[in-house]
Order: sequence, then structure tokens, then C-alpha cells
Amino acid sequence: AEVYAELGREEEARTHAAQVLRLKPKFSLKWVSKFSTYEYKDPAHLERRLNTLRKAGLPENPPLPLPDKPSIAVLPFVNMSGDPEQEYFSDGITEEIITALSKTPKLFVIAPNSSFTYKGKSVWIPTVGRELGVRYVLEGSVRKVGNKVRITAQLIDAKTNQHLWAERYDRELKDIFALQDEITMKIIKALQVKLTEGEQARLHGKGTDNLEAYLKFLQGRGHLLDVNKESNVLARQVIDEAIALDPQYPAAYIMLARIHLVDIVLGWSNSPRQSMARAMELVQKAIALDDSFPSGHDLLGWLYTMKRQHEKGIAEAERELALNPNFADSYFWLGMILHYAGRYEEAIPLITKAIRLNPIPPSNYFFILGNAYQLLGRYEESIAAYKKSLHRNRDYLLGHLRLAATYSLVGREEEGRAEVAEVLRIDPKFSLENLAKKVPYKIKADKERFIDALRKAGLK
Repeated sequence: AEVYAELGREEEARTHAAQVLRLKPKFSLKWVSKFSTYEYKDPAHLERRLNTLRKAGLPENPPLPLPDKPSIAVLPFVNMSGDPEQEYFSDGITEEIITALSKTPKLFVIAPNSSFTYKGKSVWIPTVGRELGVRYVLEGSVRKVGNKVRITAQLIDAKTNQHLWAERYDRELKDIFALQDEITMKIIKALQVKLTEGEQARLHGKGTDNLEAYLKFLQGRGHLLDVNKESNVLARQVIDEAIALDPQYPAAYIMLARIHLVDIVLGWSNSPRQSMARAMELVQKAIALDDSFPSGHDLLGWLYTMKRQHEKGIAEAERELALNPNFADSYFWLGMILHYAGRYEEAIPLITKAIRLNPIPPSNYFFILGNAYQLLGRYEESIAAYKKSLHRNRDYLLGHLRLAATYSLVGREEEGRAEVAEVLRIDPKFSLENLAKKVPYKIKADKERFIDALRKAGLK
């Protein structure tokens, strides 16, 4: 496999990689690295070997165990339109299918955050299955030209690398809602999952019948994911247009509320108080339009937590999880909100479940897990979680803050000072006074202990 990969003979490399995994199912590059380090005088030679094995399709880590129900990852559909500006549409179709599949507890569905790490990469489906811990993978493409859309989709058994089905759909753009439903139900049928009529009805809800409003919504979501001030302004403009086109569209109000929340968190709001009030108003409007629309309850729960109304926050997050029982963020939001309410033990299994559903998670998953461990006095586990958080994002300020506090609590002063230096590198104007105002812990003593540990580490 290694030699064929070096020669660029990809198909033959993967054939032999498959034999490696047949003979040693738990084989991983992590294992190679651990037991080959002593063989190489120059670490660059080992890294070259590892990169070659990656090209052959061999996995980075040992396989995650498969769940006890049909499990699937939906890879980002490839934009075949020849126009990068249409990327929002293919990404949006992917997320809509993931969201629909996640609504049934009879499936195990990998979160978009992890699926999208494979975007733009040449992947070998068995490796994806092992890395994400799923039996099935859906991949496809989208071509949108004028009022026409072509979608191809292939459902693959990641264990055997065999296609279960493959379809090509040529439709009018106005039929996109029905087409997404058709693909979703085709997947569920192929996985031999039987749904009641009520469960089927839940999968089909799109929130709007207005095609233009829906396309504006997808554009707005694409802008929001860029995470910069200019994109946030564009996202707000486009979502405002979606609401004008369909004032009864719950998802658009929720998206606009999220845009206001991003402004608050990243310091882009001229009046955080007004932005908070506006976000609360928008999400409550969405829930009033459709209380069964899941993605609003987690956001409302977090807004209540920020206002120190912890019990209301927990109730909303629990409602979200009941409506979206198979979505990583539902577990994450409830775990995060419980942890700020002082219920640290309960938060840990929820965050752990979120990470299993989202095996390549954003930094804040490991950050909240680390917080729960820290507040329970399980310091080594918290340090490990914070390091994973920072591995995802070296400039994650909150991760450096918590790691500095934890090192301070365990008397590892030199390491604590190094983390303080990172905090000040990222935010030279950092202030403990400002931080204390923002941390919404219900138990005052826990917040004070955190702030005192940072002060001891050298922050002011």
C-alpha cells in the first residue's frame, strides 16, 4: 500500500490498505507512529511514511465502535455548478438532509461539523466509516443552473465499500423540498428503518413553502459560517430578506437570533443588551410560530442561561433534546447549560454523547467538558480536555484561560504563566473584571474560585 501510494497508483494502494484492515481491523497511523518512532533517526522520515499511508487511505486513529442502530454520515455534496457562489446551495442541501435524518431516534447520525471536515478531499469511504464510527456513508453532488437542479446521491456500506443504491434526480428548482424529502426517505428505507406516520411527518417539516425565502435562508447560513464581521452583516441582510418573503418562517427568525448572538460573543455589537433583547424576541417569535421546530429551544435555553435564569434554560434545552434526539448540538447545549447551573456530573455524559455524534467537534465541546471536570476537582481530565480544545483552535481564548486556571489550582505555576502569556497574546486588553461579568455560573463560589485562580496565575 505504501509503495503504490508513493507511485501515485491510488486504486492499488487502497486495495492493499483494505487487506491491512482485514488482517488488523484496529490498525491506525497512531499505532504506526507509537511503535515506529525508535526506527527513525530523522522524525521527518517517519512523517513522510505516515503521509504516504494516509494517501493510501489508512486511518489516523483506531475505529470507533459502531452504535447499536443503523449509523450514517452524510458527506458534503459536491458543488458541480461551476460557480463557487453556489457553494451555499450544495452545503445547504447536505445540512438539510442531516437535520431531517437526525430527527428520528432510530438512526445514529453524524453531525455536520464532523462530516464537513472531509469537504474538498478525496476520501476512501471505509476510512470515513472507521474515523466517524458509522456503517453507512452518503455522498453526492449538486448542480444548480437557472431553475433546474440535478442531484446525485450514493449510499455506501462503509464496511464493504459497496453501493446500496445510487440515484440521479433531475428536477425543477421549485421541487427542491419534495426532492430532499424523497432522498431522506430513500435512505431510511435502504437502512431498513420503519417509521410511524407521525415520525414521517416530523421528517418532512421544512418551515416554508417559499422557494426564494428558502434560498435566502441557505445564503444567510453560508455567510454566518464564515465567522467574520462583514459576513455577519451580509447574513443579517439576507435573512431579513427571507423574513420579508415569508414572515411565518421559523428557521429564519432563529438564524437571525443566532446572528445577534454572534455579534454579542465576538464583540461586534454596539449594544450587547439590545442585541440580547432582540435575539430573545426573535427566538420566541420562532417558537410561537412552531413550538415543535427544534433548533430554537437550545438557543432560547442559552439566552435564559446568559440572563441567569438557569431553570428556564434547562427546561428549554431538555425540550430541544426531546425534539432532536439524535443531534450532537442538542446534547452539547443541554450539557453546557447544566454545567453553568452547577450540575456538573450530569453534564459530562451529555457532552461525551455529543462528541460521539460529532467525533471531530469544535473547540467548545472539549472546553465545556474540561470545565465540568475542573469544577469536580478532576484536574488531570480537565487539562486533557482543554488541550484537545486548543488542538482544534490554538487561538481559542477560553481554552487558554481555563488551562491557566487549572494549572494554578494544581500548583503548576510555570505552565500557568505560559497560558497567561497566550491569553494576553490573543487579547492584550484582557480584563478579569470584564470576564467576571460574563461568566453565568449559578454557584457564585465556583465563579469566584475560577477568577481567583486566574488572578493567582498572573492575570488582572
